Amino acid sequence: MNQQELIRKIIAVGRACLNRDMQDSHSGNIAARWVNEEGVPCVAITRNGSQKGELKQGDVCFPSMEETDFGHYRASSETNIHARILSMKGIQASMHAHTKHATVETLGPAGKSGPMAPLELIDPLGRHHLGGSVPVHRFAVPSGSPEMTRIIPGYLENHASVIVQNHGAFAGGRCLEEAFFRVCLVENAGYVVHLARTFGANTAAPRAEAGGDPVDDYDFENLGRIDFEDEPQTVQEFLRTGYRIFEQGLSPFHTGSASIRCVDTMLYTPAASMPHDLPGPLLEVPLAHEEGESFSAGMHRYIYNHSNFQTVIHTFTPEVEAALLYVSPGEEKPPSRIIPIDAEASFLYPSVPILEAGADPQILVEALHDYTLAAVRGGGVWSVGEQSLSEALHHNSSMRDMCLYLLGALRRGLDLRDLEPENAGKW
Repeated sequence: MNQQELIRKIIAVGRACLNRDMQDSHSGNIAARWVNEEGVPCVAITRNGSQKGELKQGDVCFPSMEETDFGHYRASSETNIHARILSMKGIQASMHAHTKHATVETLGPAGKSGPMAPLELIDPLGRHHLGGSVPVHRFAVPSGSPEMTRIIPGYLENHASVIVQNHGAFAGGRCLEEAFFRVCLVENAGYVVHLARTFGANTAAPRAEAGGDPVDDYDFENLGRIDFEDEPQTVQEFLRTGYRIFEQGLSPFHTGSASIRCVDTMLYTPAASMPHDLPGPLLEVPLAHEEGESFSAGMHRYIYNHSNFQTVIHTFTPEVEAALLYVSPGEEKPPSRIIPIDAEASFLYPSVPILEAGADPQILVEALHDYTLAAVRGGGVWSVGEQSLSEALHHNSSMRDMCLYLLGALRRGLDLRDLEPENAGKW
């Protein structure tokens, strides 16, 4: 891409990062490798102290990768770290974000610098994309120090991301989207752990079981692809749905999936969570089973081939992931359903079934027929619509809210069973 296209993408990432509260107004860095007109490799990086949610063209600097004079160029004081990361094989972009929940979950008493206990992950996205844990390192000077420049790239040789204790996560990627994807997953993983602790769930159990439905790899190859540009209203329906999924936190950046049934094909995105100006692939694929298809695409096809539903949405909602680990006092196992305690969800969904990961897909289809909405332990939230993506989106959004109410009740020390409607046992 040319310089202007790169700047526009950095601006979009900055806006999205602040939208999900992964920075304060001026923190963090966004960087990418760029070669100027003279063929000199440069670091395209956000200006020191720039507002990440309101970046302008002048907020992106282009110092040489070999001589990163950040003072002259007003670039970030951590430019040297990003230059080292960007010099690694296969890395074209890097990010540092103040991943708040992941930072809280890795806090520790002051002491010597060096490797600390990693952040152990319990959510399916973190287990698949981040390798099940994120290393943590304490630095004597945890911001822009030569020690960080020397050590952080070494972690990224073998890990998707690394957390600087008290300061947040660093990650690299094949493009800006992938670097952002990785820091988003670090924060999502920390948030799930944080919520699970609040629920009083056993956070060691998911790690021991290491179960869950398969998770698709990041679809780097199809970024920017739109197969149905001749249907602008449909493209806009996918984008509007993606905006809401991302901005409400129903699924981390470029995760989840969504589809619309056609006659012999389905319109499908493997990256349903899409902020403004950072769309995921919008594909048209056959409804018939394909060899080598991803788990998510295969499930969308299976649902359509065994039902009359017109739309499907799948999200990885952190509040739901944590709620599915909660065990009521006196019980030995997590429940097989969620009973909402708020009025709106109780009216729409007297209860929501919880399925075990790896179950027969037909069980999911039957649950969606009965409830339009189902959660899979270690596998996200599935919903369906009879007309539009908006209809299915409402279910995923309601599911997040009902779990937030449950979480709030537990924080107040209330017994959830006392808050359930009187006839809950009949549903």
